[in-house]
Amino acid sequence: MTAARAGDDSATRDRLPFAATPSDVRGRGFSSRASLTVMEGWIDAAVTPLPPRAVALADLSAMLAEGVVLAAPLTVPGDWPPADRAARDGVAVASRDTLGAGSYNPVPLPGAVTVAVGEPMPPGTDAVLPVEAMLADGPFVEALGSAAPGEGVERRGDGLRAGTVLMKAGHRLRPQDLGLLAALGIGTLRVGARPRVRVVLAGGPRSGPETLGAMLTVLVARDGGVVELVGPLPADRAALAAVYAAPGADLLISAGRTGVGEDDVAPLALADAGQLALHGVALRPGDSAALGQAGGVPALLLPGEPMACLTAYELLAGRAVRRLAGRDPALPHPAVPAVAVRKLVSEIGCTELYRVRRTADGMVEPVASPHRPGLAGAVLADGFVLIPAESEGVPAGATVTLRCFDGTSL
Repeated sequence: MTAARAGDDSATRDRLPFAATPSDVRGRGFSSRASLTVMEGWIDAAVTPLPPRAVALADLSAMLAEGVVLAAPLTVPGDWPPADRAARDGVAVASRDTLGAGSYNPVPLPGAVTVAVGEPMPPGTDAVLPVEAMLADGPFVEALGSAAPGEGVERRGDGLRAGTVLMKAGHRLRPQDLGLLAALGIGTLRVGARPRVRVVLAGGPRSGPETLGAMLTVLVARDGGVVELVGPLPADRAALAAVYAAPGADLLISAGRTGVGEDDVAPLALADAGQLALHGVALRPGDSAALGQAGGVPALLLPGEPMACLTAYELLAGRAVRRLAGRDPALPHPAVPAVAVRKLVSEIGCTELYRVRRTADGMVEPVASPHRPGLAGAVLADGFVLIPAESEGVPAGATVTLRCFDGTSL
């Protein structure tokens, strides 16, 4: 739905506190909340990847810590290795010349050529005799053992064949990838864009703007964005609307002033700046999140309570950042199976996020419920378990999916 702007319904405004409009939840609460699936669908429809950028391979090494993903599949330009080469140090030989060689029957190898790992095989040779299987006396070399055809040799194309898809679109580049690409002679790659994300701290002191700013800056960078941090700003609807509508961003994320209090003017400011499409999500914590657009770009409003903000970012705003950056929009947290120590209670109709930790025996137990605010539980947790909206929870001993906070499977 599209939000009406302030002043559109004077009769309603006069009956309710806080100068409410039809889309104004202040003082009266949410009449309904969109499902997490609906919110995800809106993001997927409204947010499309930005055009990729071409980056020289030499410049990518300094960018790996930020995360760089391929914008298109990468195919191998030619066979690798491009020719037969030594797979070990030794002497390149024609294998037939070593037949019958042994420690009691040395076989002379006239014209033997010493090779090191990676060097091309000399013409007429098809094996590499290791150092311990030969006897050298000045320029004279004798084989003390036989070598089969291809022994100690990496054949042309053994590693990669020309035209093979080496890396898929969305692949996150690693140091070993850059090493191989340099060997293949690939000098430039098309990689995902780095969206400009304006992060507006719209909450007051009770929202902990320094906390939100520090947390969101790292999260946006993790997902491929570049942050422009604005605020903290006062509860001024016009001032927020002006910042929301200002040009220069690919995505707007605002934290704070999204609830039902008198100073929760962020949704109204978003309506003034463009469109308030959805306000309120069946998600706990994080139920006052909102979606819309401002200044021609998608906009997401996150709650000001830090844990609710973190949850709404991970499940909504992060998805938008990753889509803009050409990354997989799904959660970046590795999923591993685990067993619940005790029952995780949930309310039907609302997705709930439980912060959990691993016990000594490999099970998981909650460190905080979805109703408990604050980041302390998240800091103490190894990850989280999402209870879907259609579930009343999971009993003790049930298998759950643990999403790991630290980016590694435990």
